[in-house]
Amino acid sequence: MSEKQPRQPSRERQLLPLVGDDRQELRADCGSCFGLCCVALTFAKSSDFPVDKAAGTPCANLRQDFSCGIHQDLRQKGFSGCTVYDCFGAGQKVSQSTYGGTDWRRDPDSARQMFDVFPVMRQLHELLWYLTEAIALPEARPIGAELRRALDRTEGLTRGTPAEVAGTDVAAHREDVSVLLLRTSELARADIRRKKKDRRGADLFGARLKGADLRGVTLRGAYLIAADLRGADLRRADLIGADFRDADLRGADLTGSIFLTQSQVNAAKGDAATKLPQALARPAHWS
Repeated sequence: MSEKQPRQPSRERQLLPLVGDDRQELRADCGSCFGLCCVALTFAKSSDFPVDKAAGTPCANLRQDFSCGIHQDLRQKGFSGCTVYDCFGAGQKVSQSTYGGTDWRRDPDSARQMFDVFPVMRQLHELLWYLTEAIALPEARPIGAELRRALDRTEGLTRGTPAEVAGTDVAAHREDVSVLLLRTSELARADIRRKKKDRRGADLFGARLKGADLRGVTLRGAYLIAADLRGADLRRADLIGADFRDADLRGADLTGSIFLTQSQVNAAKGDAATKLPQALARPAHWS
């Protein structure tokens, strides 16, 4: 989690290609970060982590240069939680912009505040990821100006002083943005939604959905843990906040799906036949 990952070339075209979807600054550049996710966040001993770690305490595997000492063996050593985490570029933003390249080891007095700023910045960058995708969707043009204002407002919040960022009311801002993202979803799915059931927040733990036609279905916040989605058609499905931990996506088609993130993909199982949106990379642990 603390070493920069090589970008993988895109392999699939989306159902409706995004226009001007440039989210490079919202991709983690661990080489430009002070290992913030390895220090600021809490680890709870579980199937994702072999040990407990308190917030503000460096992971035992964090090196002096902020790289990970077991990066190549994270899954084998029980740190699968690290392999699915994505900061959306918040780590390098806090390290290089908010704190001007001065790390928490050189300036211990800034450490506590930096660790408070990081999770706030991560949430703001996640919203930037969604808003950038929304703006690029051709179907969202009717609300393009509103989306652009929301993006500019969110970006402005990320440029604040450490105290300003830490004091951001993220919950209130996220609520405002969520209204726009929901409208975006409705516009993007309008032509293929038909009379399909709304599965928002549905408990689909271990659900048998092999080969299911889920085009245009909203699966916002749905629990798809360990669900069988082999060969399922998820084109233009709204996947924001869906829990894909251990979901079987082998052979599934997610091209053109809406608001899917790398961390969701990383948490699932897939193979060479799984079709992903252009903006996302095929995880190294997939078969």
